[in-house]
Amino acid sequence: AGRAGMGVCGMRGGPAPLWLALACGVGAALTAEGPAEPCGAEGWAQDAAVPPPPGSAFVATTASSYHGPGNNDTRSNKALPILLWWSGSLFPHFPGDTERIDCPLGSCLVTRSRRVARHRRTKALIFYGTDFRAYEAPLPRLPHQTWALFHEESPMNNYLLSHPPGIQLFNYTATFRRESDYPLTLQWLPDVGYLRGPAVPLAQKEEWRRKGYGPVLYLQSHCDVPSDRDRYVRELMKYIQVDSYGKCLHNRDLPSERLRDTSTATTEDSEFMAFISRYKFHLALENAICDDYMTEKLWRPMHLGAVPVYRGSPAVRDWMPNNLSIILIDDFESPQELAKYLHFLDKNGEEYMKYLEYKNPGGIKNQFLLESLERREWGVNDMTLPNYLNGFECFICDRENSRVRKEQEHKKSRGKIPAPTPHIAQYKHMGCPMPTPGFGSVEDLPGGDSWKEMWLQDYWQSLDQGEALTAMIHRNESHQGRFWDYMHEIFLKRTRQH
Repeated sequence: AGRAGMGVCGMRGGPAPLWLALACGVGAALTAEGPAEPCGAEGWAQDAAVPPPPGSAFVATTASSYHGPGNNDTRSNKALPILLWWSGSLFPHFPGDTERIDCPLGSCLVTRSRRVARHRRTKALIFYGTDFRAYEAPLPRLPHQTWALFHEESPMNNYLLSHPPGIQLFNYTATFRRESDYPLTLQWLPDVGYLRGPAVPLAQKEEWRRKGYGPVLYLQSHCDVPSDRDRYVRELMKYIQVDSYGKCLHNRDLPSERLRDTSTATTEDSEFMAFISRYKFHLALENAICDDYMTEKLWRPMHLGAVPVYRGSPAVRDWMPNNLSIILIDDFESPQELAKYLHFLDKNGEEYMKYLEYKNPGGIKNQFLLESLERREWGVNDMTLPNYLNGFECFICDRENSRVRKEQEHKKSRGKIPAPTPHIAQYKHMGCPMPTPGFGSVEDLPGGDSWKEMWLQDYWQSLDQGEALTAMIHRNESHQGRFWDYMHEIFLKRTRQH
């Protein structure tokens, strides 16, 4: 906890920032033919020093026809930049291992075969954030390659990416943050029509209450998460009836064995949806807190007309259909105060229905939300639009083709035209705050509290891991096994400082 005061930079001296290392070709980058020139005018253009590995010629011959948005690129496959999906499980082309993609500004070959990892034409490696581990990163980092990050999932899956030394390992990003290079912010919202779906009439919700059901639904089977949501809900339960059907704080059973299957709760099963739509309020607490991290926990209750009682993205208001559509937990001083307000709305139908006015014709007032949905190029459950994996591929392809052209112009001009400046991801592309207790303060938690031992330790150890990998890249390390030596070095340095 003593590290919380470092600020967003998270750096305490030591190696130069990563952007400088990349601008200089990652120091004296090791290649198969020895060290390249450190920080020469060629920068990334030193790719010719990396010979293709045995068998890598397959990339020129095995790519089948893949039609992207289309372009005027007449180059053969042998001349195209290669993008390697290092996280092969996300490779969005089935069933092959390699495809040609035709993007708006040029074409590329994309592959999941790591045999081309050191090929001179392999210009970018694409990583899935949940799978990225600092101790498994490909080393040495080659100066002619960019790293791209795709991470649409929770920050809890990899807190390395929430710290500057972690996120600045990457050149391009596709995350839930609107500031990322290829934002995935509204990935759980199919379209504006999803919000306009009809709500269960108030009279039916009142009848549901008379049958003994509570005003508030909680449905969560993933317990012990960074947002510590169960601790808050447990306190809220002291002041208002909360029907909890999941494994966390379970106090009520769903009406059928089939609905109790946790897989049903993650789909839009019609019987399941009809059941939860009868509730007036739905506790919608994300598993981690970060700007723009909003999931089905928020959008599904809005679709059904069960007013979300929400904690998650601190910037959630920016995306709401109007100024009165969700209830924010953090607007209330305590769970007791929140419960008082929910009791008030439960007894005053006219006031409650104001939270559902966005479902009326013309009720969605937020132009930012409407324009964001209209502007995004990928679709959710829409076969007429590309999915965001294909979209991100083309984003990277276009930028790598642009980088190659600028490098060629730089070479032809003999330095008169400047070399392309490396694009480096920033903290705001993913950065998420340190986890805090769902209720109370860290100081109030008893010794041995499992949440404190798990998530605070994970958050700060992830910072150390980002710093360790950054240092390894600066020093041109090629042996992953040395990672833990670097971690030990950082630990000793920190203990000396304190």
